[in-house]
Amino acid sequence: MMKIIGHRGAKGLAPENTLASFAKALEHGVDAIELDVRVTLDDVAIVHHNPAVRDPSGHRLDVVGHTHQELRAHQPALVTLDEALRAIKRQVPVRIEVKPGVPIKPISWVLEGLFKDAWLPADFLLGSKDQALLRELHTAHPAIQKFVIERWSSLRAVHRAKQVDTTLLHMNAWWLWGPVIRGLTKHGYELAPYTLNNTAKAKRWQKHGLSAIITDFPDRFTGR
Repeated sequence: MMKIIGHRGAKGLAPENTLASFAKALEHGVDAIELDVRVTLDDVAIVHHNPAVRDPSGHRLDVVGHTHQELRAHQPALVTLDEALRAIKRQVPVRIEVKPGVPIKPISWVLEGLFKDAWLPADFLLGSKDQALLRELHTAHPAIQKFVIERWSSLRAVHRAKQVDTTLLHMNAWWLWGPVIRGLTKHGYELAPYTLNNTAKAKRWQKHGLSAIITDFPDRFTGR
Protein backbone atom coordinates (compact mmCIF):
# COMPACT_ATOMS: atom_id res chain seq x y z
CA MET A 1 0.00 0.00 0.00
CA MET A 2 1.39 3.39 -1.00
CA LYS A 3 1.75 5.82 1.90
CA ILE A 4 0.19 9.28 1.61
CA ILE A 5 2.27 12.03 3.24
CA GLY A 6 0.64 15.42 3.65
CA HIS A 7 2.92 18.19 2.35
CA ARG A 8 3.21 20.93 4.99
CA GLY A 9 0.02 19.42 6.33
CA ALA A 10 -2.38 19.68 3.42
CA LYS A 11 -0.98 22.70 1.59
CA GLY A 12 -3.58 22.59 -1.17
CA LEU A 13 -6.49 22.59 1.25
CA ALA A 14 -5.41 25.06 3.99
CA PRO A 15 -2.59 27.54 4.61
CA GLU A 16 0.65 25.53 4.74
CA ASN A 17 2.38 24.59 8.00
CA THR A 18 -0.53 25.75 10.16
CA LEU A 19 -2.71 23.94 12.67
CA ALA A 20 -5.55 24.18 10.13
CA SER A 21 -3.40 22.47 7.51
CA PHE A 22 -2.40 19.65 9.86
CA ALA A 23 -6.04 19.15 10.84
CA LYS A 24 -7.03 18.91 7.17
CA ALA A 25 -4.32 16.33 6.52
CA LEU A 26 -5.57 14.21 9.40
CA GLU A 27 -9.18 14.67 8.30
CA HIS A 28 -8.27 13.20 4.92
CA GLY A 29 -6.55 10.15 6.34
CA VAL A 30 -2.85 10.71 5.66
CA ASP A 31 -0.30 8.15 6.78
CA ALA A 32 2.19 10.85 7.80
CA ILE A 33 2.59 14.63 7.87
CA GLU A 34 5.60 16.55 6.55
CA LEU A 35 6.46 19.98 7.94
CA ASP A 36 9.35 22.47 7.85
CA VAL A 37 11.33 23.84 10.77
CA ARG A 38 13.39 26.98 11.26
CA VAL A 39 14.73 28.61 14.43
CA THR A 40 14.12 32.18 15.56
CA LEU A 41 16.49 34.74 17.07
CA ASP A 42 15.44 33.64 20.57
CA ASP A 43 16.00 29.92 19.82
CA VAL A 44 12.39 28.88 19.29
CA ALA A 45 11.80 26.12 16.75
CA ILE A 46 8.95 27.26 14.51
CA VAL A 47 7.11 25.58 11.66
CA HIS A 48 7.82 27.68 8.59
CA HIS A 49 9.15 26.97 5.10
CA ASN A 50 10.67 30.23 3.88
CA PRO A 51 13.61 32.13 5.42
CA ALA A 52 11.30 35.08 6.11
CA VAL A 53 7.78 35.65 7.41
CA ARG A 54 5.50 38.00 5.45
CA ASP A 55 2.40 39.63 6.87
CA PRO A 56 -0.73 40.45 4.82
CA SER A 57 0.70 43.85 3.90
CA GLY A 58 3.81 42.23 2.43
CA HIS A 59 6.14 43.29 5.23
CA ARG A 60 9.09 40.86 5.41
CA LEU A 61 10.83 39.69 8.60
CA ASP A 62 13.78 37.30 8.49
CA VAL A 63 13.21 34.36 10.85
CA VAL A 64 16.79 34.36 12.16
CA GLY A 65 16.67 38.08 12.92
CA HIS A 66 13.47 38.22 14.97
CA THR A 67 11.99 36.64 18.06
CA HIS A 68 9.13 34.20 17.99
CA GLN A 69 6.73 36.80 19.42
CA GLU A 70 7.78 39.42 16.86
CA LEU A 71 7.14 36.98 14.03
CA ARG A 72 3.83 35.81 15.44
CA ALA A 73 2.66 39.41 15.76
CA HIS A 74 2.97 39.66 11.97
CA GLN A 75 1.67 36.16 11.24
CA PRO A 76 -0.76 34.99 13.94
CA ALA A 77 -1.11 31.49 12.43
CA LEU A 78 2.61 30.82 12.94
CA VAL A 79 3.11 27.87 15.30
CA THR A 80 6.05 26.45 17.18
CA LEU A 81 7.26 22.91 16.53
CA ASP A 82 6.06 21.91 19.98
CA GLU A 83 2.58 23.32 19.33
CA ALA A 84 2.36 21.56 15.97
CA LEU A 85 3.45 18.17 17.27
CA ARG A 86 1.15 18.32 20.27
CA ALA A 87 -1.76 19.27 18.00
CA ILE A 88 -1.08 16.26 15.78
CA LYS A 89 -1.09 14.18 18.99
CA ARG A 90 0.83 11.17 17.69
CA GLN A 91 -2.03 10.29 15.33
CA VAL A 92 0.49 9.81 12.51
CA PRO A 93 4.31 10.04 12.32
CA VAL A 94 5.64 13.50 11.54
CA ARG A 95 8.44 13.97 9.01
CA ILE A 96 10.34 17.01 10.19
CA GLU A 97 12.36 18.78 7.50
CA VAL A 98 15.09 20.85 9.13
CA LYS A 99 16.10 23.67 6.83
CA PRO A 100 19.78 24.11 5.88
CA GLY A 101 21.86 26.01 8.40
CA VAL A 102 19.31 25.71 11.20
CA PRO A 103 20.79 25.02 14.67
CA ILE A 104 19.55 21.69 16.00
CA LYS A 105 19.59 22.37 19.76
CA PRO A 106 16.17 24.11 19.86
CA ILE A 107 14.72 21.18 17.92
CA SER A 108 16.33 18.70 20.32
CA TRP A 109 14.82 20.57 23.28
CA VAL A 110 11.35 20.08 21.80
CA LEU A 111 11.88 16.38 21.13
CA GLU A 112 13.38 15.75 24.56
CA GLY A 113 10.39 17.48 26.17
CA LEU A 114 8.03 15.20 24.28
CA PHE A 115 10.03 12.10 25.22
CA LYS A 116 9.52 13.07 28.86
CA ASP A 117 5.79 13.01 28.14
CA ALA A 118 6.03 9.41 26.88
CA TRP A 119 6.33 10.14 23.17
CA LEU A 120 8.47 7.66 21.24
CA PRO A 121 11.25 7.99 18.62
CA ALA A 122 8.87 6.35 16.11
CA ASP A 123 6.54 9.37 16.39
CA PHE A 124 9.00 11.46 14.35
CA LEU A 125 11.37 11.31 11.42
CA LEU A 126 14.13 13.85 10.79
CA GLY A 127 15.37 14.97 7.38
CA SER A 128 17.26 17.73 5.61
CA LYS A 129 18.74 18.73 2.27
CA ASP A 130 21.88 19.72 4.22
CA GLN A 131 23.95 16.55 4.68
CA ALA A 132 26.19 17.95 7.41
CA LEU A 133 23.11 18.95 9.37
CA LEU A 134 21.53 15.54 8.74
CA ARG A 135 24.62 13.79 10.12
CA GLU A 136 24.48 16.10 13.15
CA LEU A 137 20.84 15.15 13.71
CA HIS A 138 21.77 11.47 13.38
CA THR A 139 24.47 11.83 16.03
CA ALA A 140 22.15 13.70 18.39
CA HIS A 141 19.13 11.42 17.86
CA PRO A 142 20.29 8.00 16.61
CA ALA A 143 17.01 6.32 17.58
CA ILE A 144 14.91 8.59 15.32
CA GLN A 145 14.74 7.46 11.71
CA LYS A 146 16.19 9.86 9.15
CA PHE A 147 15.16 10.67 5.60
CA VAL A 148 17.32 12.15 2.87
CA ILE A 149 15.92 15.03 0.81
CA GLU A 150 17.57 15.08 -2.61
CA ARG A 151 16.56 17.18 -5.62
CA TRP A 152 17.68 15.10 -8.59
CA SER A 153 20.53 12.61 -8.11
CA SER A 154 19.53 9.12 -7.03
CA LEU A 155 23.20 8.16 -6.73
CA ARG A 156 23.84 11.03 -4.33
CA ALA A 157 20.64 10.22 -2.44
CA VAL A 158 21.80 6.64 -1.85
CA HIS A 159 25.29 7.79 -0.81
CA ARG A 160 23.81 10.23 1.68
CA ALA A 161 21.34 7.64 3.01
CA LYS A 162 24.14 5.20 3.84
CA GLN A 163 25.86 7.86 5.96
CA VAL A 164 22.84 8.13 8.27
CA ASP A 165 21.71 4.50 8.13
CA THR A 166 18.38 5.03 6.40
CA THR A 167 16.48 3.75 3.37
CA LEU A 168 14.00 6.65 3.22
CA LEU A 169 14.43 9.09 0.33
CA HIS A 170 12.48 12.23 -0.55
CA MET A 171 13.23 13.23 -4.14
CA ASN A 172 11.94 15.93 -6.48
CA ALA A 173 9.21 14.43 -8.67
CA TRP A 174 10.43 16.45 -11.67
CA TRP A 175 13.54 14.28 -12.00
CA LEU A 176 11.99 10.86 -11.50
CA TRP A 177 10.81 8.25 -13.96
CA GLY A 178 9.90 4.57 -13.87
CA PRO A 179 13.34 2.93 -14.20
CA VAL A 180 14.83 5.11 -11.42
CA ILE A 181 11.95 4.26 -9.08
CA ARG A 182 12.21 0.58 -9.97
CA GLY A 183 15.97 0.54 -9.40
CA LEU A 184 15.79 2.24 -6.01
CA THR A 185 12.97 -0.05 -4.89
CA LYS A 186 14.89 -3.13 -6.03
CA HIS A 187 17.78 -2.11 -3.79
CA GLY A 188 15.55 -1.66 -0.74
CA TYR A 189 15.02 2.11 -0.75
CA GLU A 190 11.64 3.65 0.06
CA LEU A 191 11.07 6.62 -2.20
CA ALA A 192 8.63 9.49 -1.62
CA PRO A 193 8.49 12.06 -4.49
CA TYR A 194 7.72 15.68 -3.72
CA THR A 195 5.38 17.18 -4.59
CA LEU A 196 3.06 14.76 -6.40
CA ASN A 197 -0.55 15.84 -6.92
CA ASN A 198 -1.26 13.85 -10.10
CA THR A 199 -3.14 10.66 -9.24
CA ALA A 200 -2.60 9.09 -12.66
CA LYS A 201 1.17 9.53 -12.42
CA ALA A 202 1.16 8.13 -8.89
CA LYS A 203 -0.64 5.00 -10.11
CA ARG A 204 1.87 4.55 -12.94
CA TRP A 205 4.80 4.94 -10.59
CA GLN A 206 3.24 2.62 -8.05
CA LYS A 207 3.58 -0.15 -10.64
CA HIS A 208 7.33 0.46 -10.54
CA GLY A 209 7.36 0.01 -6.77
CA LEU A 210 6.75 3.53 -5.48
CA SER A 211 6.07 3.25 -1.75
CA ALA A 212 4.93 6.78 -0.82
CA ILE A 213 4.05 10.22 -2.15
CA ILE A 214 4.20 13.71 -0.69
CA THR A 215 1.15 15.65 -1.78
CA ASP A 216 -0.62 18.98 -1.30
CA PHE A 217 -3.99 17.26 -1.85
CA PRO A 218 -4.27 14.10 0.26
CA ASP A 219 -8.01 13.97 -0.43
CA ARG A 220 -7.28 13.03 -4.06
CA PHE A 221 -5.49 9.88 -2.93
CA THR A 222 -7.30 8.75 0.22
CA GLY A 223 -10.87 9.25 -0.96
CA ARG A 224 -11.70 10.96 2.33
